[in-house]
Amino acid sequence: MNYKNEIKKSMHMLSKNPKAIFLGQSVEVPGNLLFKSLERVPRKKKLELPVFEETQMGLAIGLSLNGFIPITCYPRFDFFILSMNQTINHLDKLNQISSNEFDPFVIIRVLVGGKKGIDAGPQHTGNYTSAMKKMLKFLNVIELKNSSQIYKSYNNCITKKKSTLFVEYSDSYK
Repeated sequence: MNYKNEIKKSMHMLSKNPKAIFLGQSVEVPGNLLFKSLERVPRKKKLELPVFEETQMGLAIGLSLNGFIPITCYPRFDFFILSMNQTINHLDKLNQISSNEFDPFVIIRVLVGGKKGIDAGPQHTGNYTSAMKKMLKFLNVIELKNSSQIYKSYNNCITKKKSTLFVEYSDSYK
């Protein structure tokens, strides 16, 4: 199994759900590895966004509350940090603070930037998985360290409809 191919296969599987929508930077236009991982996702299921990470997460939550299954894509874990207000204070806790009235289901993809070949530098290669696991009380956090777990993990997520943060590794795409 090849890491990149398993990611592509998983994204294609998710895209088959009529309610799935992919949003973020470089989901519709080239620019990073996320774009290449969505090659088999129909264009009509992609929503290209500018660089506004907190708003992106807010949009994902709103889409979820309106019946969509947003797959919100952040090309670097370092950039995802800008969405922490929406992620921690809203997505993670909305079910509890609404007394079970609202239960958003959002799939989050973040990439840890590569260090092999050309090192992307300290502001593009951070891995904040352990911090996320400490801060998020109700969302799953899954590190996709090897290709054998990728498809199964994404399939479990869509089946159980539990908001999940997936951590992918750019160096593993190669």
